[in-house]
Amino acid sequence: MLPQLHRHPWMDAEIEAFREQVRRYIAGEMSPHLESWRRQGYVPRHVWRGFGEMGFMLPELAEEWGGSGCSLAYQLVVQDELAKAEMPLNTSVHTIASHYILDYGTEEQKRRWLPRLSSGELLAGIALTEPGAGSDLKALRTHARLDGDHYTIDGAKTFITNGFSATLLVMAVRTGGAGAKGVSLVVLETEDLPGFRVGRRLEKLGQHASDTAELFFDGVRVPASHLIGEREGEGFKQLMSQLPYERMLLAVPAAASIERAVELTVEYTKQRKAFGQTIADFQNTRFKVAECATIAHVVRSFVNDCTQRLLDGTLEDEAAYMAKWWCSEQQCRVTDECLQLFGGYGYMVEYPIARLYADARIQKIYGGANEVMKDLIARKLFE
Repeated sequence: MLPQLHRHPWMDAEIEAFREQVRRYIAGEMSPHLESWRRQGYVPRHVWRGFGEMGFMLPELAEEWGGSGCSLAYQLVVQDELAKAEMPLNTSVHTIASHYILDYGTEEQKRRWLPRLSSGELLAGIALTEPGAGSDLKALRTHARLDGDHYTIDGAKTFITNGFSATLLVMAVRTGGAGAKGVSLVVLETEDLPGFRVGRRLEKLGQHASDTAELFFDGVRVPASHLIGEREGEGFKQLMSQLPYERMLLAVPAAASIERAVELTVEYTKQRKAFGQTIADFQNTRFKVAECATIAHVVRSFVNDCTQRLLDGTLEDEAAYMAKWWCSEQQCRVTDECLQLFGGYGYMVEYPIARLYADARIQKIYGGANEVMKDLIARKLFE
């Protein structure tokens, strides 16, 4: 058992009751189907409709937009419980996309999309990455040309989470010249949209139940009223403004995955025997697990503190960058150490530790590569 964590004000009885509700729903309605979702490569869209009907998709939105008016901590709890259950984190992308509309959309846009996003009627994706533009979003080339009261969009996106199953995309496009000032965000409703095409569902090392796809746009026409913000060229600033919250949506699942790996390893090594004793009886095992448990405790303490600061409005960008890169690094380290203690069985996909290991690796890449996170931290240090 891990040491008792310091309790922050956000960790009250109401949020713990909400956590238990989310946990029970996942265990009863989702976990029994997870293996089939992995095999087919995506979670059916109707699953998220049920999740939304329970109030789990966007609990942090105000009631007028279909939410429960809760704090952001409630969304982080949802991500925590999904990660513990090995569920794909499709809803983390969904909530990020929704917050761009919430924070920068017009009243008409909010009325049109937020209630349907909250209910799960719409599943959102974020179309940022292109074949030649990943962390460097200023290099994106997908172009939106204003033609009367519509934009005509041409280009391609890749590595898009929910790309296959999303029915709404918040999309970064170039509406102006080179660099950040030429980037805008537009919203696309993709069902039966002429010129829009989903390419391959990409086969990944891990996270097999989360669909990741290529997207193509060939003369796609979108109403100019779907531009997020009052004017063109605001997209890069809008993207950057959400970073602290988005980084927490990666740090929290990292903490959950680390804790799950330690839990599985303790359970396995207490049962598995070698040379006349359990694996847990070997000093090397006990030392390794002690190290991993310590990391789990420190990661969770850091994440809980960052959550409180996020709610208080005092979480600096640099602290969020630190949380993203460091927690994901520890996630990869701990799952590797734990897998080693399973021996050959740890390499078998039927064992959860193997899946946790494969799923962890992308955490150091998406959401801003860890090298980019370190550079952003260093810029502040060397001002």
